[in-house]
Amino acid sequence: MEMVDIRLFGKLRRFVKEPQAGHDNLMRIAPQPEETLEQLLARIGIPLDEIYTIFLNSKLLASRSLMAYRMGYQQVHENPLDWNLEVALKEGDRIGLFGRDMAALVV
Repeated sequence: MEMVDIRLFGKLRRFVKEPQAGHDNLMRIAPQPEETLEQLLARIGIPLDEIYTIFLNSKLLASRSLMAYRMGYQQVHENPLDWNLEVALKEGDRIGLFGRDMAALVV
């Protein structure tokens, strides 16, 4: 079965319904065919307004400040402030979601 890993940090951990052994912040989800990250987050019930920063496969996808951009992270899009989450997911993708309470960890 094709899966993507989603790691949730800070208060976002409360969305993990069935923690993986030894990983209380990890969700393994099977994406639907051609599902985007935005659609997946809506399906699993994680509100975008609670997310401060998103990483996709260790690259900065979206952030609510330019600090992560200025720190030189590799990026998915040219402008991480535009919150374009219309990225099609594929097997093996790794997503990191940092809540607003974890903003300082990203820098």
